[in-house]
Amino acid sequence: MSKVVIVGGGAAGMMAAVSAAQMGHQVILYEKNEKLGKKIYITGKGRCNVTNACDIEKLFQAVNGNSKFLYSAFYGFDNSQVMAFFEENGCPLKIERGERVFPVSDHASDVIFALQRCMKELGVEVNLHTPVTEICLKKNEDGKDKVSGVKLKNKDFVEADSVIIATGGLSYPTTGSTGDGYEFAESTGHLVTDRKPSLVPLVTSEKWCHELMGLSLKNVEVSLYRQGKEIYRDFGEMLFTHFGISGPLILSASAQYVEKAWNEKAEIFIDLKPALDEEQLDKRLLREFEENKNKQFKNAVGGLFPSKLTPVMIMLSGIDPEKKVNEITKKERKDFVNLIKKLPLTVIGCRDYNEAIITKGGVSVKEINPSTMESKKVKGLYFAGEVLDLDAVTGGFNLQIAWSTGSLAGSSIQWE
Repeated sequence: MSKVVIVGGGAAGMMAAVSAAQMGHQVILYEKNEKLGKKIYITGKGRCNVTNACDIEKLFQAVNGNSKFLYSAFYGFDNSQVMAFFEENGCPLKIERGERVFPVSDHASDVIFALQRCMKELGVEVNLHTPVTEICLKKNEDGKDKVSGVKLKNKDFVEADSVIIATGGLSYPTTGSTGDGYEFAESTGHLVTDRKPSLVPLVTSEKWCHELMGLSLKNVEVSLYRQGKEIYRDFGEMLFTHFGISGPLILSASAQYVEKAWNEKAEIFIDLKPALDEEQLDKRLLREFEENKNKQFKNAVGGLFPSKLTPVMIMLSGIDPEKKVNEITKKERKDFVNLIKKLPLTVIGCRDYNEAIITKGGVSVKEINPSTMESKKVKGLYFAGEVLDLDAVTGGFNLQIAWSTGSLAGSSIQWE
C-alpha cells in the first residue's frame, strides 16, 4: 500500500481520490475550502454539465490544442464510463441538446454527493479548511527528485509516497481557484505556460449591444475573424449583455480569441438567418415588402426578428424608418439582406477570470507522462484537471478532461 495525498477537492481531485482508493492505496485529500466541489456547484448554471455523450472522436476534436496528450486519459475513462460511474453512485443522468449530460434532478449537488459517497465507502480521508502550502521533495537513490510529502498551512508535514496536484486554474477565484497549483509546479521545477481566461464573455465596442441586454438568440451562426482570417465558426445560441456578448457560442469562440487575438481587436459576424442563403432571404424579404407595401419600413420587418432586435436592425440598416416599403431601392434591400446575414460586432477584449469558465494555459504537458499523469521531472508527483495546459469548448468537455485525467492519475500510482 502507498500513501497518496491529493491537493484539491474539485472534480479532478475527487475522481483521483476515488481511483487511487480503488487501487487499494491509503488516500488523504486536502481541500482549502469549507466544502468539496465548490466550482462544480456553479457549473452549467448550477445544473452541472457532467460530460458530453458524443462519440470519442468528438471528445478529441473539442479540445483546444494538446488533444493527443489525452489519448490514454480519454480511452482509459471515457464519457460512457463517466456516465456509468455517476449512475452507479446514485446520480441518474439525462442527455439534452448538443449531447450535453446533466443530472436528472438538475442539481449539481447530486454530482458532488455521488463522489463524496464513493470516497466515503472507499475510506478516503477528507480534510476541509486545510490549505497545502508546499510540495516537499527528496533525492532518490539515483539523485533525481522524488516526492516526500506536503506541508500544511499550520506547518505540519504530511509524509506521502505520491502527491496528486488537482488545484484547478484561475477561473472563478471565489471558488478557491487562485493558482496555487501553478506555484507548486514552478517550485518543483516545472514549466507553466501563459495563462488567460477562456470560455469567457467578449467585450464589444458597439453601444447598441447595451440596448439588447438580456436578449438570447437561438439558431444563429457566429463567425469570428482576426485580421481578416476566420478563426471560428459555429451554430447555436448566444446572448447580448451590457458589455457585449455571451452564451454558449460566444464562450466557445472566446477560446480561439484568447488564443490568437489576446486583447486585440477582432470581428464577429452573426448570421441571423443561417437556414437561408442570401438569395432565399432576399425572396423572403420581397414577400414581406409585398405584403406590407403601403407600410413604413419600421412597421414592415417586425416578423423577421425578436421585438427587441427590430429597432436596432432598422437603425443599422441606414434606411429611413419612415420610408414606405414600396420606395425602398434594390440596393437598400440587398444591403439589408447582407446585414441580416452578417451582423457585425467589434471585439475589443474579454471579461476577466471572475467570469471565465476555465483557464487557458497551465502546467506544460510536455513535462507530464500522458500515460500516467506523472511528472517526468519528479517521481511520485502527478497533475490532473485544469491545472494542466488543457482546455476544451463548452458542452461538458472540460469536466470530461477533469474526470479522465483524475482517474488516470489515481489509477497509475504504483505500490511502494
